[in-house]
Amino acid sequence: MSIRHFLQLRDLGAEEIDYLFGRARVIKDKFKRYETYHPLADRTLVMIFEKASTRTRLSFEAGMHQLGGSAIYLNTRDSQLGRGEPVEDAGKVISRMCDIVMIRTFEQSIVERFAAHSRVPVINGLTNEYHPCQILADILTFIEHRGPIRGRTVAWIGDSNNVCNTWLQAAEALDFQVRVSTPPGYEVEPERAGLMGTNHFEQFADPMDACRGADLVTTDVWTSMGFEAENEERRAAFADWCVDAEMMRAAGPQALFMHCLPAHRGEEVTAEVIDGPQSVVWDEAENRLHVQKALLEFLLLGRV
Repeated sequence: MSIRHFLQLRDLGAEEIDYLFGRARVIKDKFKRYETYHPLADRTLVMIFEKASTRTRLSFEAGMHQLGGSAIYLNTRDSQLGRGEPVEDAGKVISRMCDIVMIRTFEQSIVERFAAHSRVPVINGLTNEYHPCQILADILTFIEHRGPIRGRTVAWIGDSNNVCNTWLQAAEALDFQVRVSTPPGYEVEPERAGLMGTNHFEQFADPMDACRGADLVTTDVWTSMGFEAENEERRAAFADWCVDAEMMRAAGPQALFMHCLPAHRGEEVTAEVIDGPQSVVWDEAENRLHVQKALLEFLLLGRV
């Protein structure tokens, strides 16, 4: 089987994404029934972290073990990558000693350079530009609660960051709409988001307008990792983009709320919303485990 990388969501076609959701539900069911399932016995995942993580490390490490394989954690501070070893050299060496690699880093170009010199599949665990594994988990969660996402409307409130960019790619692949509302100066950059067109998203100056009638309202922190120097400036700029009960009422009683976590209650979302009945953030977090297990299985074994 030829090597497949997962560096951004559009690396998979719609039918392949749907296949992953089906496999994730099967694998999740096995997990819930304590059924042993070890298709990746003797396989090794190397996890390379340049950015801090809770959910990404735990979901990949636990997931690989649950599939019968093993996971090795590497932090760039504790490896030769942190001392200036070229990414290309690291890709050549690391990929000779494992079966699959996950990288969580800053620039998208880092995972692309690594993958170009890797003998094994490479997964983007997060970059400044994209967070594809998170959106797989988000859409799986939506499907579990509301059925197919095709034709639905997602409201993104806040910064047009890596998570937002990936929602936009998902909308193109799976045929749904994303309404984006950001403060002035933080709008979507279609080229940076890697969009093929603009038919599946619309930008709104007023977050209430973006939320009105939406099937899902979602957001993220106002200051992503690597932008900490802008924190106070962003807190002032985003003050009116806090997802609150009024926005959820505009969306309607059937609308779901999501957040990739960690969250700052009182900033990008109120406690009333994230801890309220429309919030599915804990299911969303758990589904990182299940959808990534399906992804690992697919990249290493193909369709099973």
